[in-house]
Amino acid sequence: MAADRTNPEVTTAYGTVRGRYEHGVAVFRGIPYAAPPFGPRRFRPPEPPEPWNGVRDAGAFGPTAPKPPYSEAFAQYLSDPEIPGDDCLNLNVWTPDPDTGARLPVLLWLHGGALTRGSSAVPVYDGTGFARDGVVCVSVNYRLGVEGYGLFPDAPPNPGLRDQLAALRWVHDTIGAFGGDPDRITLCGQSAGAISAGALLAAPQSQGLVRRAVLQSGPPEVLDRDKVRRMVRRMANRLKIPATAEAFATADRELLLRTQAEVGRLSSPVLGGPAFGIVVDGDLVPRDPLESLIAGDAARGVDLLMGWTREEYRLWLVPGGLLERVDRLGPVALAGAMARCHTGHEVPRGYRALNPDAGTAEIVGQMVTDHLLRVPLHRLADARPGTSYLYEFAWPSGLPDLGACHALELGFVFDTGAAPESRKLAGEGAPPDLCTQMHTAWVRFATTGDPGWQAWDASHPVRIFGDGGPYTAYGPRDTEVALWSTVPAPAAPEPGPTAEIRAPGAEWAEAVRRLRRSVGARRR
Repeated sequence: MAADRTNPEVTTAYGTVRGRYEHGVAVFRGIPYAAPPFGPRRFRPPEPPEPWNGVRDAGAFGPTAPKPPYSEAFAQYLSDPEIPGDDCLNLNVWTPDPDTGARLPVLLWLHGGALTRGSSAVPVYDGTGFARDGVVCVSVNYRLGVEGYGLFPDAPPNPGLRDQLAALRWVHDTIGAFGGDPDRITLCGQSAGAISAGALLAAPQSQGLVRRAVLQSGPPEVLDRDKVRRMVRRMANRLKIPATAEAFATADRELLLRTQAEVGRLSSPVLGGPAFGIVVDGDLVPRDPLESLIAGDAARGVDLLMGWTREEYRLWLVPGGLLERVDRLGPVALAGAMARCHTGHEVPRGYRALNPDAGTAEIVGQMVTDHLLRVPLHRLADARPGTSYLYEFAWPSGLPDLGACHALELGFVFDTGAAPESRKLAGEGAPPDLCTQMHTAWVRFATTGDPGWQAWDASHPVRIFGDGGPYTAYGPRDTEVALWSTVPAPAAPEPGPTAEIRAPGAEWAEAVRRLRRSVGARRR
């Protein structure tokens, strides 16, 4: 309960925290939900935090998880604060009323960043707007990169996802003390955060903890275990150490981060190189979460809000001039896209017929966007029992070539479009009315389960947030998506720790290797 209107205090199971009132809402930052994941706890599942005596100050963001900085090409568009310290498993709470009787809806935010970057301290994710509008907002830090998603023979898989589960449990058990309703938790994430949210929805250990979920630009998925192993092995080769958790725990942390950045430079969604990701582990992730959700085996009764940006791929290709390089590669890039998307020639031909003036990069980008995002989310909405709502963010950035790119909608969702960190990606002139309309839809969904437009059904309604204000489109508006109905879906991995998905076609695999080598040579 609030001690006064300046320094609110809330007592948790581990001790009392003192926050701040800012802009009319109570804010608590840097609250530990698990113990520091280092020393004997490194590469292990999270453990509860140590209780503390007295009152812990919660006025500043806590340490961020170890991560390499964005490259110069991406840093001009994306902010990623770094706060040193080992106690990085922490979260933040914005609440309009820190009183146990308030019973307000809760939005739990998982940040994106390809599971290698990002944090809850990014100013775009400020939860003031949600708290101002009656929703308790919680944002979470979790382990990243090799610390959170390295695959080792001597450590459990997916420790970063286990961190998120620990945070979800903390929120469910504790948020009532901050004025939240544990029975109305909306799990929300973007990009890697959305992929994580999908995995948590399907996890046996989280059933009953989530009432609603928002998946922004990231469907439920698992990564091929061998792809993750290749990242670890390549790092081990450069470090000249065994590919074990024990050996990695002895490596210098800064050297580990530099090596991770070097090995992962071709891990973009378009290039599809070795990457870190969630894997089937027979426990927290017993099978592909997308298939589990489609089958209705998990998250029964959970409402879904899902969507994408119209030109996701432009954030992957514009920084560093990749858009022009892919255009120059022409047929090689198309062959690489077919390998990446598991298709034959009929799909790129179909895209070309629908977009005769498009360059190779645009065709490749839309193919990969549809394969990774729109098609799986359509599948989930079509097949899953329960209520789903779909959206598309179509407003183009004011910066050259970015269009309606990946992550552009975030300032609109949080109503932080005026923040300098939002303008780094959106440029100047983001329409405030559209920002209000999109943010209001998320508030409505977290509060009532209805964002304000028709639920998904046979008419395929998609809410479009773009120039001229939101409207709802019906039918197969994205004709490109219909092309995939003729393409057999790649075989889902069988449950178990050794499941893999193999890309078909040796000639396509060679083409994508040529594409990676070409781009990698130019980057160096």
